[in-house]
Amino acid sequence: MPQQIPSRKVFWNISYHWILYLLLALLLAIFIYGLYRRIQLWRLGGSENRYDRIGQRLWGVVKFAIAQSQVLKELYPGLMHFAIFAGFVLLLIGTMTVSFDYDIWGLILRQPSFLIGNFYLYFSLVLDIAGVVVAIGLIIALFRRYIQRPSRLNNQIDDAIALVGLFAIIISGFFVEASRIAATQPPWEVWSPIGYALSGFFSGLSTQTVQWWHRMIWWIHLILAFAFIGYIPYSKLFHLFSTPTNIFFRSLQPKGQLTSIDIENTENFGVGQISDFTWKQLLDLDACTRCGRCQDNCPAYLSEKPLSPKKLILDLLAHLNRQGPQLLHQKNASPSNTEQSLVGSAVTADEIWACTTCRACMEACPVLIEHIQKIVDLRRHQVLMLSQFPKEVQPVLKNLTNNFNPWGIGFASRGDWADGFDVKTFSGEDSSEILYFVGCAGAFDDRYKKVAQAFVKILNAAGIKFGILGPEEKCCGDSARRIGEEYLFQTLAQENIATFQQYNVKKIVTTCPHGYNTFKHEYPKFNGHFEVIHATELIADLLKQGRIVLKNDFHQSIALHDSCYLGRYNDLYDQPREIIQHISGAKLLEMKRNRDRSFCCGAGGGRMWFEETIGRRINHLRVEQALETKPDAVGVSCPFCLTMFEDGIKDKGVQDSVKAYDLIEIVASLLEDKK
Repeated sequence: MPQQIPSRKVFWNISYHWILYLLLALLLAIFIYGLYRRIQLWRLGGSENRYDRIGQRLWGVVKFAIAQSQVLKELYPGLMHFAIFAGFVLLLIGTMTVSFDYDIWGLILRQPSFLIGNFYLYFSLVLDIAGVVVAIGLIIALFRRYIQRPSRLNNQIDDAIALVGLFAIIISGFFVEASRIAATQPPWEVWSPIGYALSGFFSGLSTQTVQWWHRMIWWIHLILAFAFIGYIPYSKLFHLFSTPTNIFFRSLQPKGQLTSIDIENTENFGVGQISDFTWKQLLDLDACTRCGRCQDNCPAYLSEKPLSPKKLILDLLAHLNRQGPQLLHQKNASPSNTEQSLVGSAVTADEIWACTTCRACMEACPVLIEHIQKIVDLRRHQVLMLSQFPKEVQPVLKNLTNNFNPWGIGFASRGDWADGFDVKTFSGEDSSEILYFVGCAGAFDDRYKKVAQAFVKILNAAGIKFGILGPEEKCCGDSARRIGEEYLFQTLAQENIATFQQYNVKKIVTTCPHGYNTFKHEYPKFNGHFEVIHATELIADLLKQGRIVLKNDFHQSIALHDSCYLGRYNDLYDQPREIIQHISGAKLLEMKRNRDRSFCCGAGGGRMWFEETIGRRINHLRVEQALETKPDAVGVSCPFCLTMFEDGIKDKGVQDSVKAYDLIEIVASLLEDKK
């Protein structure tokens, strides 16, 4: 008897299989219509160019959507999601392969099936493994969502439908395979191990009965699978489409850069209504998977403020779903006359003003949603169009306008901090000369003046030629921009850039991460192109090169705090650590939330100038996290962070045992005189 070649007849035991093509066409039409409606809603937003650098965008889809690098940052939910995704993709490929084999290879090309022999055996084994992987992932997802119930997940009926529906598709598929094996009993059934194992359910039944069960389960499986396709655009599962699309159109600009407003040619500043967002910002709303990672890392939410980044996005999405269809039907009406204001109907003022712009939400988001730009745009509308903002904002903006610093101290005294120190005014005559941009804190805050003076000591010890602008220096504009006062920011930026260009500035060093980020990523939009370095970068290099040498008399443990604008915005994590490692006797202590998961001090996004009247103080939470390491000192690299830590340490009553320092101060105190 000739040996049978392993293979499988497509549509074995199935009559009227042409019906599936009608069902598929119907479900695809439903899918396409749902997709069309979502795209129409996105198009309510304004224009935005996200079509550049196609290769880089495609690579992002591979990295973030297919390889799921962001998802896997959290191992437990990451592996669960990856198992479902990877297994689902393999099953989809398998289904398409069968369709190609039958519909194209067989019917059109009239060639013998290629699903034969060893290829078919491996094919069957891989699909069984893929089905098991998906099933395990779904069981874990159900267990996590409905048994463990982490607070960041708000369960909706849509979640249950998606998970149970997918599980039913997988299980019914296995039973289709099992009934076919039970009826045909092929000698290679072990290559379909799950189907082979389940075929025992049909033992003892007649062949005709097994075939009846096979046909019944096959149609159930088909209807479930096709219903799943049609359901996608109307459910949470739409993220199967919106996530890779959102990732493809992600911002390729520097992380620390906000969009600019053309002040001269714009009538409506910021975002007041849903159609004021760009189409990409509306796509962002549909991309949200409600995973809650942003919420778990948001200092505002964790300190019991009204803001949850997840809730903000979902509330805006709900508003889009309510208002969008009406706007699509109002062909002759002006949306500005019919739309509701977002602040008050979709989000609250307390929500948008609670944000510290620390970027923890965006760092955690697996689908690359851009939360901060939306919040800043909402603030811009409140400030520039409605003049509605917290009471603390008005004096800050007035001080920045009149004296170019948030404290409102006379700008003529901006260089007084350097009296008695070897500091000269920047001339621009020597091309090797570096501009030390002192910043408002270094010039006017009594505590941070000591840091500026310490930095001068380091620069002089290293023999670096530098100068300051003195009274000609103005605030970089960071607080104004993130508060939403774009006009004031642009005024300060243009005046600073004019001064820099007047003195032929090539290189700028700052001690403030906010100034560093602003000069490096914001000013180029206004033709301000300079080499910008932060003090920690410079000091780390000086220590490596041996241009400064430190004494061996600092024997303290230092809990290091990663500044948001130094770390998450600019990826400067190693330099502060390298500095501590060069301090003989110092012990580096890492907090649980460190590097890209560092916890904000609470002062970013203009919050330095606000009172915290809701919930707990963010700096108290961060100080508690530092104290968990049992440090002698806390090391920071930012004037805002230094203020917040010193206040928090004092509030906790541990100022006698724990001190807060800028790393610059520690290095300057240990400088060894060169002989």
